[in-house]
Amino acid sequence: MASLQALVFDVFGTVVDWREGVARDLGAFFARHGAGTIDAHAAADAWRRRYQPAMEECRSGRRPFTRLDVLHRENLDAVLAEHGVDLRSVDAAELDELNRAWHRLDPWPDSVPGLLRMKARYVIAPLSNGNVALLLNMAKRAGLPWDAILGAEVAGAYKPQPEAYLRTADILGLRPEQVCLVAAHNSDLVAARACGLGTAFVLRATEHGPAQVTDLAPSDRWDFVASDFGDLATQLGC
Repeated sequence: MASLQALVFDVFGTVVDWREGVARDLGAFFARHGAGTIDAHAAADAWRRRYQPAMEECRSGRRPFTRLDVLHRENLDAVLAEHGVDLRSVDAAELDELNRAWHRLDPWPDSVPGLLRMKARYVIAPLSNGNVALLLNMAKRAGLPWDAILGAEVAGAYKPQPEAYLRTADILGLRPEQVCLVAAHNSDLVAARACGLGTAFVLRATEHGPAQVTDLAPSDRWDFVASDFGDLATQLGC
């Protein structure tokens, strides 16, 4: 990849640990409402399971493009109802604040040091299904040193739609082959490669908890395969 100029990153699961952060805020919410026996990690998983179906409504055209914060909020109501929470007893402002759990996710320990190394040589930016405000708040809190923050509404598309990858490269003023997607999800890399982007797989073996069964190994011969961001930075000569 001699022409490589930019690294774009999947965020949820690749850069930040969504499961622990969401479970932390859900657990505190359940405790405040006398529902501390609810498994917060199971509730976080249930919230995440609604992520792809909600975006598919937009990808399919059945629904206009809608920011992820809005989709997450709708999904939160459904998950809480499934777990027996009476939504009528909870102030809407508190639910809105709980929905922003996705803005407060912690980076994996290697994320910030690795990003700083890669930033010294390449443009770095998120290529996420998150919206700009979500990614901005996350970056400010977690110290993610992005050169640019490109949310899904900038491209007007959700991965794995080709527009999500191609418009991101175009916004950066680059050709697809000058951009490499870094992700812990093989399916994301499949879609990026189909659009002409470079590909880098980074293992996140506990994204879905200790019993994770997906994305434990690269499914193809990606351009880079790394154990963490530090390893990837070394491979990139950073």
